[in-house]
Amino acid sequence: MKEKEPLYPSFYNPFLIRPDRDLPKEMAVIGAGHIGPDIAYFLRTGLPEKKLYLVDAVEEPLKNAEERFKGYAQKGIDKKKLTPEQAEAVLSNIVYTTDYNKIKDCGLIIEAATENLDLKKKIFAQLEGLVSPEAILTSNTSSIPADQIFNELSHPERTTITHFFAPAWRSMAVEVINWEGADRAVLNYLLWFFAHTGKAPVVTRNVFSFLLNRIFENWTNEAAYLVDRATTMQVDHVTEEFVGAGPFFVLNMAGGNPITYESQKRRMAERECYKPSPILLSVDKWNTLRPGTKVDVPLDLAEWIRTRMLGLVFSQCYDITDREIGTRADLNFGSIIALGFKKGVFDIMSDLGPGQVSRITSDFNAERPGFPQPKREIEQYLDFPRDILVDNKDGVRIITIRRPQAANALGAGTCKEILGELKKGEADTTVKGFIITGYGTRAFCAGADIQGFVETFDNYSAGVELAKGNSQVLHFIDRMSKPVVAAVNGLAMGGGVEMALRCHSLVATENSFFQLPEITLGIMPGMGGVVIPYRKWPHAAETFHNMIGKAQKLSVKEAGDIGIARKIVSEYPELIDAAIEEVSKLQNNMPEVPEGPVSIPPFTVHEQPKAGDLPLSREALEIIARVVNEAAAADTLEEALEISYQGSGEISCIDASKEGVRAFLQKRKPQFAI
Repeated sequence: MKEKEPLYPSFYNPFLIRPDRDLPKEMAVIGAGHIGPDIAYFLRTGLPEKKLYLVDAVEEPLKNAEERFKGYAQKGIDKKKLTPEQAEAVLSNIVYTTDYNKIKDCGLIIEAATENLDLKKKIFAQLEGLVSPEAILTSNTSSIPADQIFNELSHPERTTITHFFAPAWRSMAVEVINWEGADRAVLNYLLWFFAHTGKAPVVTRNVFSFLLNRIFENWTNEAAYLVDRATTMQVDHVTEEFVGAGPFFVLNMAGGNPITYESQKRRMAERECYKPSPILLSVDKWNTLRPGTKVDVPLDLAEWIRTRMLGLVFSQCYDITDREIGTRADLNFGSIIALGFKKGVFDIMSDLGPGQVSRITSDFNAERPGFPQPKREIEQYLDFPRDILVDNKDGVRIITIRRPQAANALGAGTCKEILGELKKGEADTTVKGFIITGYGTRAFCAGADIQGFVETFDNYSAGVELAKGNSQVLHFIDRMSKPVVAAVNGLAMGGGVEMALRCHSLVATENSFFQLPEITLGIMPGMGGVVIPYRKWPHAAETFHNMIGKAQKLSVKEAGDIGIARKIVSEYPELIDAAIEEVSKLQNNMPEVPEGPVSIPPFTVHEQPKAGDLPLSREALEIIARVVNEAAAADTLEEALEISYQGSGEISCIDASKEGVRAFLQKRKPQFAI
């Protein structure tokens, strides 16, 4: 295990990687049973122009896989996620075969056969004598360490484990295992490849069950140990406080009893406490109910279930952190996107607080001795950025908002995390500037988490403080001596627009656009969005009036014409290069947001205001109009921003904000009072 080498071979953000080889022209997946076809379908949707082979020892699974693909494609058409033409492209250029010789020219082969070590070793020995030495070979095992599979090969450097999560064609998560035999360039390439094709890969050390399955398999195994006192339905119901579906419901869906048993049996090489529950091998199907079904659970029993299940999770968080099996940020992120937790596992601990976490840990250890215990203060396990990745390139610190499951929307702590990195870099003489970007190629930032506005309803002070709190990072940018450049990589909405426009410069990709949709929710841009654009680009005041008052989109070309976007590029690597160039240009030449009043046409409210065909709240717009006009006339930037914060407090107390935010959360159109 590479204990002394960095876990990640180069960048935490895989979109920063420059691959050393092109995309493979031909790929193969071996194993057409449970997860193999789903991995194959992911490759078809990610790279429909490439040729794909699905290989199995017998014909029947291949025929079943072909029918499964047709079903997936039809669902995509029905849900308007695929056009018929796109579906046809996905379903074409697939070869279903039992002949290994047909895959000799493949550049990437993913083995997804049964969790049997001898079978896997046999498959890879056969592949090594068939494919070129440059071909990358990976295994989808969920728990077997890489060295046990690959050590006997002649070219282990081009191998590793790439562990997918069900449903593999849709789940964003995939683990890439950093083991001692793998070439770091191969690991880098795989991270780039999976990111390029729509996944959010994470890196983990080469240990039993890797990173995320150390939570999942222990979670399901522990649940099986509870059935001597609680029913499966009671366990599922209690755990639904934390996950979308309880452990027994998920075991039924995945047919996971034997896999969990075997994985836990292997892990006993680490600790005896991981012994699998014998009942896993004696039950074919658990008695379960649909998630969300009400189940009667006595309070003392519910607390016991809760303590056992959370204590188990916390033990794994300690162990993963102390052994550096993976990063805490990856574990927190992966528990959401791969395991279905409603909040990251460390966020659950933070919400409970160190005292409660210690109590649960102690109670769990009393019943289940032998599990990993904390080796440091609980607070130290919780102190890390959840929502951002931080990389360095050419003396520039690149801050990536990583919340792709929410289009990189700002979570409750995202702004504070960005502020913390800016403060550290501002004091670091080796850092010459910063780039703020979003994870992926589709979204820079979709704005603030709407749920946060609920707590401000009918509370003027809370509305003001929410706007001020989110704006602290922007105030800091205003005062910085080092440049901050926004690298806008797709949609920018709401608070994402406000953050991007506050940076000292902005570059963008061709697929980017900017929108301030707050008025359609009965609220207003609260982080300076009604102030800053008018002061930096007063010649475009009418454009900003329409963005704020009608939620009109600003195309990237229009942003370039106004002077907002300094450079527009086609691809992500060019975007980062352009942003680094902007950082260099701004050395000792930092622009400032102008002070003093600014002359703009007055913001006026139409008799029957609309955003497209959606009727808007006139009351909300009248507050916004007053704020825009008064802020433009303010003598200082500080005074103008204070006017906008007070406006946010005022608008949080009107019925329109409650109706708009609730409608958004309920996924319906708002009905504003005229």
